[in-house]
Amino acid sequence: MVKTPTPPVQKLSKVEGLKERSNYLREPVASELLLDTNYFSEDAIQILKFHGSYQQDNRDNRVKGQEKDYQFMLRTRSPGGFIPPELYLTLEKLAEEYGNGTLRATTRQGFQLHGILKKNLKPAIAAIVRSMGSTLGACGDLNRNVMAPPAPYKNRPEYQYAWEYADNVADLLTPQTGAYYEIWLDGEKFISAEENPEVVAARQRSGNGTNVNDAEEPLYGDRYMPRKFKCAVTVPGDNSVDLYSQDISLVVITNDKGELEGFNIFAGGGLGRTHNKEETFPRLADPIGYVDKADVYDAVKAILATQRDYGDRANRRHARMKYLLEDWGVDKFRAKVEEYFGKQLAPFKELPPFKYQDYLGWNEQGDGKLFLGISIENGRVKDEGDFKLRTALREIVQKFNLTSRLTANHNLILCDIAPEQRQAIQQILDGYKVQVDPNAIDPLVRYSMACPALPTCGLAITESERIMPSMLERIRSVLEKVGLQDEHFVVRMTGCPNGCARPYLAELGLVGSATESYQVWLGASPDQTRLSQAYVDRMHANDLETFLEPIFVYFKQERKEGESFGDFCDRVGFDAIRQFTVEYQSEPLSSQSDQGLINEVVMPEPSATQVAKKMRHRIGLRADLYSRLKEAAASQNKQISQLAMEAIEAYLQDNQQPQD
Repeated sequence: MVKTPTPPVQKLSKVEGLKERSNYLREPVASELLLDTNYFSEDAIQILKFHGSYQQDNRDNRVKGQEKDYQFMLRTRSPGGFIPPELYLTLEKLAEEYGNGTLRATTRQGFQLHGILKKNLKPAIAAIVRSMGSTLGACGDLNRNVMAPPAPYKNRPEYQYAWEYADNVADLLTPQTGAYYEIWLDGEKFISAEENPEVVAARQRSGNGTNVNDAEEPLYGDRYMPRKFKCAVTVPGDNSVDLYSQDISLVVITNDKGELEGFNIFAGGGLGRTHNKEETFPRLADPIGYVDKADVYDAVKAILATQRDYGDRANRRHARMKYLLEDWGVDKFRAKVEEYFGKQLAPFKELPPFKYQDYLGWNEQGDGKLFLGISIENGRVKDEGDFKLRTALREIVQKFNLTSRLTANHNLILCDIAPEQRQAIQQILDGYKVQVDPNAIDPLVRYSMACPALPTCGLAITESERIMPSMLERIRSVLEKVGLQDEHFVVRMTGCPNGCARPYLAELGLVGSATESYQVWLGASPDQTRLSQAYVDRMHANDLETFLEPIFVYFKQERKEGESFGDFCDRVGFDAIRQFTVEYQSEPLSSQSDQGLINEVVMPEPSATQVAKKMRHRIGLRADLYSRLKEAAASQNKQISQLAMEAIEAYLQDNQQPQD
């Protein structure tokens, strides 16, 4: 006889009460939407997230004594990153009519619209739904967008299974409340496609406690999940979805004929953390077991029920499923899942190593057609000067009616391109200065990610997306200085520790920790299969060059053949890196010629307990003095900083005060 789990009685946080009283996500959103205000209350904001929107304010426009510049971000729920042409064109139009004129591809294969006013939320969401899209469940304490490899291979059945089951898992875990359609479409339930009968049956199947006694929300109940819940489906060897960062990752297992047999299951990944709260941390997912294809929906429900019933609902910082696995251990977690599942999970199937892939450039689909992966720096689809990515994509989708898939690295793939369309598409892109040859893109840029951060994200401590291009240029300059001009590695940046751009899986992660300062993480694998570790808690952005130079020099001197930067940092360890940094003597770095700043590297004496830090001190000069200094340095074949230090030292010596 199968034992049905008995969930514990928990103390509840304030947000749990808000969810319980919301009448299945209706209130207070529905009532406050009718008010003549430009913002929602704090209580309504929590429920609004479930509908796919965050209330924000543009911090660039804050004026003391005046009301905040309230606006809203809308996020699509697009399983596997699939964007039909009508949805893309609708989003593009909404960005112009209601948003800030840009689209933002996310790191979970969705789109975000920024700058929407409260009065325009309803028509915007309605337009998205009527164009085969949705925002329901893109945010909030429930299953988020289900990810899958974006490459539209038509001759590789394992990829087609991944897309199919990403769609089906998304449908299985979609909230069933009618609130979304009641509020945003006046009760009209717009259905773009019929649900898979197997998914419907699986959702209704109530055994071993997976379903709650709730007619409106049979899987979630009236309190939904303790926190966000993230899923992905991928194929063996393909880590284009950062599978180790997910609550659940399913890996397609096929037989020699390419027929689907079942799925390996990983569980317990998650990256969000809080500064100075050591009990919060990033965690990689663990292998849990294997299930036959006929049982996969019940297995997913069993894992969801385990987290729903045993996840921490008192402390939201401890509420993700990763903490349940960390507290219990894999064996206890698996045993509890098996109670809900009704039988034991099978042993995990052997898998090949996972590799990161971005699928950029022109590629064969396998059915005679092509797909084109387009790099979108920081995910921002925009027109800026001669670079007009937004215009180019709009023209291409309008003219050729192409579907697209978003990637987990906030890029975009145009799918189902007839060979005879290639030249015309390439001409459009060339005309708008959009580079699609991946080999012509600096790989530091190609493999980087940054979250939006300032000015709109309410959680941002400092800059991310807006500063990332200049930070990458500066990193490239340091690499060139030390003779690593051909080197590249994965760089990711976030404006806060929540980890939306997954910096803890980057070889070099920059995590906002104070104004203009970042926690630095080192040592992840280039394929995102190993976590990085915190190297320093605070590095000012001004100190980037002097901070990284000795680390890069050590990497150059001591790396093994073919060893990546992240693998090197992990192998030698932080103690060795710090010791080399302390002993390193640098030539003064040249100043940035257009800023009128003198940069000086100062090496304090190290103590036994603290690693010395090199600081860059900046001295401002009048423009005319800087020009004269620059000319003098050039005539003497010296760096500007070297000449400046010589002049300052000579002045101080000539004017030294006598000692009493």
